Amino acid sequence: MPDLDSSVLILALLTSLVTVAVSMTAAALRAAQLGVVAVVDVAWGAGFVAVALVSGVIGLLVSDALTTWRTVLLMVLVAVWGGRLAWHVRSRAVGEHQGKEDPRYAEMLGGSLAEVGMGTAVRRVFLVQGFAQWFVSLPVVIGAVVGATWWPVVVLGVVVWGVGLYFEAVGDRQLREYKARPREERPNVMDEGLWGLTRHPNYFGDACVWWGLWLAGGLASGWLLGLVTVLCPVAMTFFLRNVTGARLLEKKMSQRDGWDEYAARVPMFAPRPLGRP
Repeated sequence: MPDLDSSVLILALLTSLVTVAVSMTAAALRAAQLGVVAVVDVAWGAGFVAVALVSGVIGLLVSDALTTWRTVLLMVLVAVWGGRLAWHVRSRAVGEHQGKEDPRYAEMLGGSLAEVGMGTAVRRVFLVQGFAQWFVSLPVVIGAVVGATWWPVVVLGVVVWGVGLYFEAVGDRQLREYKARPREERPNVMDEGLWGLTRHPNYFGDACVWWGLWLAGGLASGWLLGLVTVLCPVAMTFFLRNVTGARLLEKKMSQRDGWDEYAARVPMFAPRPLGRP
C-alpha cells in the first residue's frame, strides 16, 4: 500500500461528509417547497459528483504526478455517471411524473409528504440516503487522496464501470422509448433489448458502476483499503436489488398481465448467462 497521510485522509472523509450533508439539506428544503420527496433522487447522482469533485480537489493539492492521474480519472468517472443520472431523473420527474411524487416514496413513507410530514421524510429518506451516499462514496474519496498500488486493477475497474454505464444508460433509453409508444402498440411488460436479459438492467448497471469504482479507487489502493471499503459496493448492490430499487418496483410491476411469465423467463438482476430466474 502506498504511503498514507492520515491527516489528508481524515480531511477528505470529513469534507465529503459535510458535502453530503449540504447536498441532502438542500434537497430536503427543495422537497418541502415542492411537496415531493423524489427530489432526493436528483441529489443522489449530483451529490456523488460533488463528493468526487471536493475529494479530487484535496487529492490534487497533495498528490504527485502519478497519483494525480488516478484522482482526475475518478472525478471524471463519477461526474459522467452522476451527471447523466441526475439529468435523467430530473427529466423523468418533470415529464413522466409531471412533478408528482414517485410512487416508491409514497409507499416507503406510508403516504404523501403532506400526510406524513417533513420530519418523517427527513428520518426515513434524507438521513438514510445521505449516510448511504457518504458510505458508498468512500472508495472514491480514498482513491482520490491515496496513491495507487495496482494499476491493472484500475484498468479493470474502468472496464467494469463502462459495462455498468452501458447497462444503465441503454436500459433507461430503451425503457423511455417503450413508454413513448402508444399503449395499444406495446407489450404489457417491457421485455425487449437489455430488458430481455435482466428485469432491471438500469439497477444492475448502477451496481456495476460502483463495483468498478471500488476496484479503481479502493482495491487498487492496496489490499487493506480494498478490504476496508468492499462493503461499500456490497451495500449499494443490496439496496439496489432488495430495498429501494428492484424489489420495491416489482411490487407494482407484478400486478401487470404477463409479469409471471416474464419473471420466470428473465433473471431479476444479474443478466444471462450470469443470472438465472
